[in-house]
Amino acid sequence: MIDAAVYKQVMGSFPSGVTVITTLDDDGQIVGLTASAFSSLSMDPALVLFCPNYSSDSYPVLIKNRRFAIHVLSGGQQNEAYAFARKGKDKAQGIEWTLSELGNPLLSNATAIIECELWREYEGGDHAIMVGAVKNLIVPQHTPGPLVYCHGKMGALPVLA
Repeated sequence: MIDAAVYKQVMGSFPSGVTVITTLDDDGQIVGLTASAFSSLSMDPALVLFCPNYSSDSYPVLIKNRRFAIHVLSGGQQNEAYAFARKGKDKAQGIEWTLSELGNPLLSNATAIIECELWREYEGGDHAIMVGAVKNLIVPQHTPGPLVYCHGKMGALPVLA
């Protein structure tokens, strides 16, 4: 039997980037979640994956809507990361966003944004494994450094020489 506390400690020692995945609900309101379980999957076709918890308020909306934007957060976006990690509605209150041509809500100041359509979903224990077919890539002219998560804390990645 694996001890849950030790499992979290070991997995938390692996640094990862921080993403926020957004979509719109039936009322046109932004819905989303924070995820560090994100990865590129395939070049041909272009696929990425992220793993939301089944208990997330946003999970049913993502499945129903079948399209979403994955934001690779910049070092200055800790507020966005914590806001979308909360339960409940109005996660984006006070957060600047616009609507893309593909109909996805886009957060300002991300390091990069990947717009997707749901390609497949798989079971992964208490999390879903959602695979998105990449439909659009957005890279700002000025690319800020990314936000990283390690040992239960978030911070800007130091400049790498």
